[in-house]
Amino acid sequence: MEVKFYDCMDVEDDKIKFAVIVARHMGAWVFCRHRERATFEAVGGHREINEAIRHTAERELFEETGAVEFTMSPVCVYSVTGKNQVNATGQETFGMLYYAEISRFGEKPESEIEEVRLLPGLPSEWTYPLIQPKLIEKVVASGFTG
Repeated sequence: MEVKFYDCMDVEDDKIKFAVIVARHMGAWVFCRHRERATFEAVGGHREINEAIRHTAERELFEETGAVEFTMSPVCVYSVTGKNQVNATGQETFGMLYYAEISRFGEKPESEIEEVRLLPGLPSEWTYPLIQPKLIEKVVASGFTG
């Protein structure tokens, strides 16, 4: 599994298929647990047809956590090469990485997410252990988490 990072302007918009949002609330990391898994993951999901990638990120943040007030900043474009749960071919796929600071949660809509957990540190049980820790490292190294 190979993860690469790119400047936001270096990848054509139509190649970006995913949005991942590394989020915090009052100093805690925000992670989700899918109803079919016992592991944790950052917020994120697939871009819908003709959807602006920023809207994908905002929509996923609300749908998966119930966040209704937040600030969000793009960090970079990332790519993953290698087969995983969302990429059966293993070809290079691109996503936009965001950082969000959530100030208020509302009621979480019904979704595939069973649980939202606020953690003081990073989880030990990852859904995507070869990908998501690297995305979080990139956000921290970029200075977004203070």
